[in-house]
Amino acid sequence: MIHELKKIILQAKVNQDKGLKNALVTVVDLDGSSYRKPGVRMLISEDSKMIGAISGGCVEKEILVRSKSVFDKNEPKIISYDGRYRLGCEGILYILIEPFFISSEFYENFLDSISNRESLKIATLFTKEDDAIGNFGTQIVFQNLKQFSFSKTFDYDSKNKLYSFKQNLNPTFNLLIIGAEHDSVKLCEMAALLGWQVDIITSVKDPKNKSTFPGANSVIGSNAEMIDFSNVDSNTGIVIMNHSYVQDLKYLLKLVDEKPSYLGVLGSVKRRDRMFNDLFEYNSKISEVFLESIFTPAGLNIGAETPEEISISILSEILSIIKIKKL
Repeated sequence: MIHELKKIILQAKVNQDKGLKNALVTVVDLDGSSYRKPGVRMLISEDSKMIGAISGGCVEKEILVRSKSVFDKNEPKIISYDGRYRLGCEGILYILIEPFFISSEFYENFLDSISNRESLKIATLFTKEDDAIGNFGTQIVFQNLKQFSFSKTFDYDSKNKLYSFKQNLNPTFNLLIIGAEHDSVKLCEMAALLGWQVDIITSVKDPKNKSTFPGANSVIGSNAEMIDFSNVDSNTGIVIMNHSYVQDLKYLLKLVDEKPSYLGVLGSVKRRDRMFNDLFEYNSKISEVFLESIFTPAGLNIGAETPEEISISILSEILSIIKIKKL
């Protein structure tokens, strides 16, 4: 959910530069069940505009009304929302609404943390009451151990009789797409909608730029001999879709010692069998574990035909893999 927090902070900075106050809304606890879980956030600006959502759309209107006192008095407060009587959910949400001020130092540290793909820690103090005002608020800690509170009046060290909600936010999932044809463009566009960081590797002989790939973080012209995969980690997925058997084979040979969370190759079952035989021929030390880690044909078998459908099948397969690994 770090991509949601990023959107909130970027917009809050824009609002603040315009002279508008901000309030951060966080679901901090839940009794029963709800559409979304504790840790989800949204932003409300002084002009009543909202970024993000903490439910399917039903709770937000009440929060907007009840946030007025936070703007007027500059005091955080906890509210509860009983979905058993007003929603299809069977739970009670406890929601913190706090003044949200972004210092220049915090903003610089946050952007550096995102750029360096670092995790961060968030801790929120609250009480399980309705319309309660007190020493409630959020503290964020970066990997460089710098700490920031969003409200100027919040004292995190004063925890008397308060609940604490803690979160570790991992870096945005990184999808590396190797290939630059039309289906790569669609996969990039749809992955970006999930909030993923999408990086594209195109051919040196046919370089492209970011304008071709909506939502891309970077577009690099390279080849298997030149590319550096040292940044590939367990929070990275790779999809090889060059539409070139030789290039796909070269990239797979380069990835033998890497351990991405997902490695997929576009193509048919017949192509896969030929590719596995050739991999052994070029590198006899390739393990069965590596071959079993390759998803090819890439994507869930949903009968996909169009580039958009193929993208859905690939993204669904990646999601199923990375979600299972987190359990």
